[in-house]
Amino acid sequence: MKTSTGFAARGILGALILLAFSGTPLSAAGAPSAVEESSRIPFTQRYQAVHHGGVVRAANSSITCRTAKSTAPASCSSVKTGADGTNGDFDMFYIDEDDDANTYNSSRAELALPKNSRVTYARLYWGGNLRVGEQKPPKDNGRILITEPGGKYKEVLADTQIAHRDTDGSDAFQASADVTPLVSQSGSGLYTVTQINVAMGHSRVGSWGGWTLVVAYENSAEPLRHISIWDGFETLDSARKSHDLTLSGLRIPVRATGRAGFVSYDGDRGVSGDAVNVVADQGKTFGLTSSTNPATDVMNSTITGPGNPMKRQPAHVNTLGYDSDVFDISPALASGGSRLNFTFSAENLGYFLGVLFVQADTRR
Repeated sequence: MKTSTGFAARGILGALILLAFSGTPLSAAGAPSAVEESSRIPFTQRYQAVHHGGVVRAANSSITCRTAKSTAPASCSSVKTGADGTNGDFDMFYIDEDDDANTYNSSRAELALPKNSRVTYARLYWGGNLRVGEQKPPKDNGRILITEPGGKYKEVLADTQIAHRDTDGSDAFQASADVTPLVSQSGSGLYTVTQINVAMGHSRVGSWGGWTLVVAYENSAEPLRHISIWDGFETLDSARKSHDLTLSGLRIPVRATGRAGFVSYDGDRGVSGDAVNVVADQGKTFGLTSSTNPATDVMNSTITGPGNPMKRQPAHVNTLGYDSDVFDISPALASGGSRLNFTFSAENLGYFLGVLFVQADTRR
């Protein structure tokens, strides 16, 4: 049974608009009207609920390497299959999986909801770098196209403040929109997202971009859980090495289980110093890690999580600056508690933190 639901109110500036895509080329005239932007958006709780169920997500990058520059440590093909390499090592070009001449980038990923689940909330996040070998206009940051499984392209406009920071050679942004009606009706399957406002080319900073669909669901066959989705836009680098986020008012029992996921931009694979630590109340601190995410290089350009690998098209192992990862946080929950604190830390080059989502066993 759901006991609470909340939505952040950071000045909703537009409404979700879903329109059939005609197949005609997109032009500046078809772009959405300007929405408010901010170089920093403090993290706040976007959604919370207590019910039987959990959180799942679908995600993919929107741009990848094309040719290596002279300083690249590995070939583009080997980086796609997991070799170390960063977006600044390569000339970057759009991923385009839909064979549609009217779209300039597109990628797919499968949303896998457990059987007999009911979607309670769904939010789509997208972002990237606007300035690389080319400069993309920020007026297009708040608009993408999406297709549900078996559907046609629909336009989605950001429905809340857009993050946009021009600094240190990059021009980074993140936008998001509530897509609950679409996902509730469509359910599991391959979703395609296209027209993310990402620049291609080569620069020292590099190109990155991608999307993540975060979905909370209710399912009577699963444990009672606290579900929370937070978002914002925080820059972590040599000037600001760490950032804390605290979830309070929890009722975590002893021997509880849980998962946490995040979305971040421009994490460099092979450069140590990026870490995420979690602690319940005053208990032992645990560093998030997995077989694909070293504890000292968590923001390492991956889309990973527990269980079977997510079906993605393409399924590049090194996503060259886009992270959408899920971790088992059960060790941190073993003693129970009422608070969870996440500490995100960065190496000097840093990254942009955009989303945190958590599910944790709870009691009534």
